[in-house]
Amino acid sequence: MSNPGETYESLNLEPKPIRPHILAAATVVFGDDYYAGRRETINLSGFVQLNKWPMPGFEHRVDEKGHAEFETELISAPEVGIKGFSYELDDRIQVLSNPFLPNTGHVRQIVPGKNFPAEFYIRRFGILETSTLRLAHRNVIDIYGVVDAVPPFKKPLTGPYLGKPRGDGPFDVVQAPNVVRGTTLPEAWYPADDENQPVGITPTVFFAASAGPCMSMLVDPSMIMQVSLEGRVELEVNGRTVHVDLAGDHRKAAGTEILLFGPEKHDEGTGVLAQMARLAVVGHCPELGGRVMLRASWPRVSGGTLGEGGEESLSRVRFPGALHLDAEFELVTPAATLYAANPVHVSGSLTDMGATGTELSMSGVDAPLVTTRDEVKARLTGVRLVMRDAFVGEHAAVNV
Repeated sequence: MSNPGETYESLNLEPKPIRPHILAAATVVFGDDYYAGRRETINLSGFVQLNKWPMPGFEHRVDEKGHAEFETELISAPEVGIKGFSYELDDRIQVLSNPFLPNTGHVRQIVPGKNFPAEFYIRRFGILETSTLRLAHRNVIDIYGVVDAVPPFKKPLTGPYLGKPRGDGPFDVVQAPNVVRGTTLPEAWYPADDENQPVGITPTVFFAASAGPCMSMLVDPSMIMQVSLEGRVELEVNGRTVHVDLAGDHRKAAGTEILLFGPEKHDEGTGVLAQMARLAVVGHCPELGGRVMLRASWPRVSGGTLGEGGEESLSRVRFPGALHLDAEFELVTPAATLYAANPVHVSGSLTDMGATGTELSMSGVDAPLVTTRDEVKARLTGVRLVMRDAFVGEHAAVNV
């Protein structure tokens, strides 16, 4: 049992920043009309820095009722933030902390004298950038969650929700432990000036309350692969077989991001776990109305393995190594987003940690592509994606 007088001093935290990888999502409504705009849930990921007590300038305190807490701050820098690819904009977006405003918060005991579970809270002032836009919001976005450790790393290959909803909302969201979300949404974003001040009264986008309400979780991979992709999917549409060429450039936050977790990063024994954290490859399919994008689901994790399963570390994987993923695919079309009714197994032989040249191909059963009402609009019968230019490392800066 916990000591009734427990405080965060017992954690012996180091006086230095936490700089973890982050997986995130936001449901964005485009245009100046929140009710009529097109919704899109965008998978984001990147590299964040959280300054905290016992660093200088941050306090640890115990209130009169016995709740211990310590102060935190989410900071901004050119290499720090989250990024993803938007189908609606056909462009990369990235979200940064506004360096001119305080992005401060705390970790606070929920039960007095017991360090965990704890309340995690940040007052978030963000900047949203694309290749042509720079946006800011007027009100603070309160980010809240319940965590059970510091750093609050999410268990590998586990999802952000308590459940697996389908669609871009609107619907209620119940996040899992160690996942935080924006609680003061929707929020309008406006064009910003050089000092990140919102300009005018006409917004450009909104962050919606669901399905990815400014949601994020920290993960601790051994290696991060950001990879450009090109290839083809085979679809069955109205009884006809059609082929769609697809491509995505990781420098535009498209392509894919694959996370690798060595045995020291998970509790599944030996072997290396793999996760397709982001996917965005775009092509043209007249049979489905025009431009389409294959993406990875945010609520449903695309997990798998690398290697033979008995490796005691990532460095012990022998190349070429077998990469297996049970991908949770979604296909965005001009009319609606379609959801694979079952995971799709894709695999390939990873040539080396550089990744270039690896081909991922679908095997096993195909997948009906359905609407949120389970109406079958097409079938996914084949996938072939080839890895091209790649950036591989322990950190994934947004300015790559």
